[in-house]
Amino acid sequence: MKRVLVITYYWPPTGGSGVQRWVKFARYLPSEGWQPVIYTPENPEQLAVDHSLEKEIPEEAEIIKRHITEPYELYKKFLRGSGHGKEAVEVNPVNARNKSFAQKAAMWVRGNFFRPDPRCMWIRPSVKYLKKYLEEHPVDLIVSTGPPQSMHLIGRRLAKETGLPWIADFRDPWTKIFYFKHLSMTRATEKWHHRMEKKVLDEATAVVAVSPLVQKDFQQVTKTPVVLITNGFDENDYPDMNVSQMSGGHEKDFTITHTGLFAADGNPTVLWDVLADKCRKDSEFRNRLKIRLVGKTDIQIIGAIEDAGLKDNLIDLGYQPHEVAVDEQRKASLLILPLRKEPEYKAVLPGKLFEYIASRRPVLGIGQPDGAMAMIMDSTKTGTVLDWNDREAVGRFIDRCWCDHCKGTLTVEGADISQFTRRNLTRRMAELFDRIVSGKQ
Repeated sequence: MKRVLVITYYWPPTGGSGVQRWVKFARYLPSEGWQPVIYTPENPEQLAVDHSLEKEIPEEAEIIKRHITEPYELYKKFLRGSGHGKEAVEVNPVNARNKSFAQKAAMWVRGNFFRPDPRCMWIRPSVKYLKKYLEEHPVDLIVSTGPPQSMHLIGRRLAKETGLPWIADFRDPWTKIFYFKHLSMTRATEKWHHRMEKKVLDEATAVVAVSPLVQKDFQQVTKTPVVLITNGFDENDYPDMNVSQMSGGHEKDFTITHTGLFAADGNPTVLWDVLADKCRKDSEFRNRLKIRLVGKTDIQIIGAIEDAGLKDNLIDLGYQPHEVAVDEQRKASLLILPLRKEPEYKAVLPGKLFEYIASRRPVLGIGQPDGAMAMIMDSTKTGTVLDWNDREAVGRFIDRCWCDHCKGTLTVEGADISQFTRRNLTRRMAELFDRIVSGKQ
């Protein structure tokens, strides 16, 4: 069995969508003739913990965990000391509106002193350790997956010093990621990022992108082969079930569900307004409507729902294990997937999109109707993406779903989504590995 070293910051028991891509690849790589060797921190920053993901790790996987030094504890102490509450300290999205002076100061330090990100202090010790480790435990190939982009700099240096082929797997872009412009960087720091991104793209043996628009952007700036391998869903998480069981009926609740991180800059106020207006006009709809939030939800989202008069319709479950989130997706009448209100998000394919379409429930996306997510939804016929401000279209979509729910016909069937199974995606990744190590890439 050939061996591949995967350098990743996110690994179980850390929860969240950033973990699942390589956990699932690792699960199926042994059946494709590759043993995964995972290099990951033993003490990472964890916004969520999900021990259920540990069951996904195959026996063949070799796990290497090493201590990482990063400044987040100092950052949290600094904010707590300046009077900030739990929300600002623990969630604090980079692109949060109305930052305090302390938050702005901390962001300036983060943007200019920790390049490319706060995990940068792990680069040098990781390269030193792995170079020695690989002398005694050789591998055939190196993969780095980011963000954080520091993982790519580990992969780059290690490939240079060992001569091994190296794949840079971008789960999100680097300088075109939506929060890049919010990092309060100096002009010199911004140029450094662009320069390092170009070096990673040019020096990698191959680059992998998860979105066709990101793939296109990379192809325009490098001659390195850029391969599209999206995120996906594990068919084992979605056992056969009669989809018509979830098709609705007058006696059943009309459940609108969101799973995963729900950030304030992804607040679909147009949807809350449409739902509130329909509740005022239709008492049956008001009695049947349930809004279920499964995951970490920003307090501003909760506030917006309550301000719209939907407090009695809201059920906030908080963070749940992945298997619970999947079950909630399947039980929903309608799934919602608002993108963040950033122009760069046009190129993003959220990981949960593929689990949403695997659930065979209708999906309402809110964002750019000409973006990457809309391309996938159109091709699979599993939902629609509407503009943030298109209240009329959102209203028509909700009316149509409610009507179908009452008739017991609200479902999505017949779409071919097999190309997005984790097993098929892993096969494509393994084929890329084989081409590279055989010199055919």
